[in-house]
Amino acid sequence: MSQKSIAELNACSKDDFVAALANIFEYSPWIAEAAAAQRPFAGVTELFAAMRSVVEAAAPGQRLALIRVHPDLADKTKKPVTSRRNPTPSRGASASTGCRKPNMPPSIASTAPTGKNSAFPISSARGARPRISVLRDFERRLPNDAATEMAASLTEIFRIAALRTDLLVSGDHPLKVHGRLSTHVLDTHGGRPAAGIAVELIELSDLGENRIIARTMTNADGRTDAPLIGGRPVPIGRYELRFHTAAHFVANNVPLSDPPFLDIIPLRFSVFEPEGHLHVPLLMTPWSYATYRGS
Repeated sequence: MSQKSIAELNACSKDDFVAALANIFEYSPWIAEAAAAQRPFAGVTELFAAMRSVVEAAAPGQRLALIRVHPDLADKTKKPVTSRRNPTPSRGASASTGCRKPNMPPSIASTAPTGKNSAFPISSARGARPRISVLRDFERRLPNDAATEMAASLTEIFRIAALRTDLLVSGDHPLKVHGRLSTHVLDTHGGRPAAGIAVELIELSDLGENRIIARTMTNADGRTDAPLIGGRPVPIGRYELRFHTAAHFVANNVPLSDPPFLDIIPLRFSVFEPEGHLHVPLLMTPWSYATYRGS
């Protein structure tokens, strides 16, 4: 689907407005239809706020219907319904965990809702949540009562819709849907940035193997030339940064033990704000290191 500008959406007919935004919320063009009456919008953020307010003001039955049209979390084989007006809005974007029910942890698989009446949970699988995070969140939310789970599912639906809006609509006041993960290495023994440090970013997993998602080197400023993750949401989950530090001190003629006391320094941390900027610096000497949560 081609991207539309805010100016185009403000000027077009109501039918064209609804057709352009019908898939922002899963199979629910009624949301765009209600928001059309609030035009003109100053920017993308104002447009999304109008659509969100339509959902929040809707009757409980309408909100429940919106949740229920999302794909079954436990059934990847479900074939999405398509139409000329609604071409496959849900592919990879929302509820699917990327696995069938037998591959879920036993505590989840034994209670996972299935069938057309399943309403919960909804989880934003694209960008904001990798498969492991989706499954962990699913397990945590299973005891929720209906009201609590409806609120949690709507929060995820708004995240999905914000990502779709960012893809489909251009203009002033863009949505803050992209996060950033960065690092900076300082040699506090030499009092300078640490250049030439090999850095690996690893996504930690409770199910299966850990996954290396970035390899890079620090530049003359002790930073990486590009963010470790940028231009998209930073997936919720647990990570480890590995810094190969001994070579830096060898190159700067710093006496080290054999083998070095610190050769590779691992830092483990968690991401919980996909749209935020998380900065994980390393302050190091040949014998010690420290870090903190930056932004």
